[in-house]
Amino acid sequence: MEKKHEYYDVAIIGGGAAGLTAAIYCGRARLKTILFEKSLLGGLATYTSEIENYPGFPEGETGTGLMNLFTKQAKKFGVTIKQTDVKSVNLEGKDKILETFRVIYHAKAVIIATGGKPRLTKALNEEKFLYDKGISFCATCDAAYYTDKTVMVIGSGDAAIEEGIFLTKFAKKVIVSVIHDVGIMDANKIAQEQAMNNPKMEFIWNTMVHSFEGEERLNKVVLKNVKTGELIEVPVDGCFLFIGYEPNTEIFKGQINMNKNGYIITDENMQTNIDGVFAAGDVRAKAIKQVATAVGDGAIAGIMAEKYVAESELFEKEIMQKDKIGLIYLWSPIDEKSRENLKVIEDIEREYRDILKVFKIDVYKNATLAARLGDVEALTIYYTKDGKVVKKDNNIEKASIIENIKALA
Repeated sequence: MEKKHEYYDVAIIGGGAAGLTAAIYCGRARLKTILFEKSLLGGLATYTSEIENYPGFPEGETGTGLMNLFTKQAKKFGVTIKQTDVKSVNLEGKDKILETFRVIYHAKAVIIATGGKPRLTKALNEEKFLYDKGISFCATCDAAYYTDKTVMVIGSGDAAIEEGIFLTKFAKKVIVSVIHDVGIMDANKIAQEQAMNNPKMEFIWNTMVHSFEGEERLNKVVLKNVKTGELIEVPVDGCFLFIGYEPNTEIFKGQINMNKNGYIITDENMQTNIDGVFAAGDVRAKAIKQVATAVGDGAIAGIMAEKYVAESELFEKEIMQKDKIGLIYLWSPIDEKSRENLKVIEDIEREYRDILKVFKIDVYKNATLAARLGDVEALTIYYTKDGKVVKKDNNIEKASIIENIKALA
């Protein structure tokens, strides 16, 4: 069956905090925007039982509740949301192509906000018990199932300890496997103190998972002491893994620059190595991964995508026009000589308006637009003809400019 084609200004891959924020900005800018999310809208934030450090919610909010508000706001601004998987992408060139099972989507700009997936322990038998057979990654989702049962938490970071505390509201016992020495955890101090003082929480120090055991469902976790090698069998009804995440970047490999761990490298404007392709949120190579920082990334990516689309239309339809000879002057308001030469350019513009079209690009305000010409240095002139750059010159003398115009005419 031949696939149909659909066209958008901006395509956002990933519907977590970063992707939804970018969608809000793009939708509000009246860009035709589509967002793809293959699983749960809200992403990993929906796994969090309570978010207390997001500004504007002094009483805290559930991850699901907060992400529902994000989704509602994106829809309010006309964003199309497709809960489907993007199978492949071709991001080079002006026309970005994203392919799903049934449709080929075309976009002028793309924002990658695919986040990460929970890291596995790679212990023996792990794959046999994933998700609905005893190993879980979401306390909010699965805590009620373990009411009055014994569960194990693997990890000692903020997520592990905070979610472990949440689990004690349901489970009769929460056993935490910690790879560090007694009393040492990676979580924040407040969470550590709450956990250590919680009578339902028990800690097994200097351990990591050796194997998962059971028949139809998990009923035992075998831990290994990292110092002595001793194997410790722990009967449990379920196990929660909170040992970090891995980026969802497989379909972008070979096109987008990444670090050795597979996270996407961007500049401060969320720009990747490909023009018109931005990345935001946990999929980026960065130090802090929180809902608040994802929102900041998404806002920047949305603004820069809007700017990219607008500049693309201006550059292609106006600056690289074919009706007349074009003179593009790169200047800077903070450079005295650059300002002085504006008068020369404006005099020539009036004198040769019948055959000449002049564009003045402020490299201070519009560096990304100037960069489309391959240069962002003030006191540079580009001459165009028939929609193509035919000459670059740093001679701003009036006689030289007129000579170049006449030669092109």
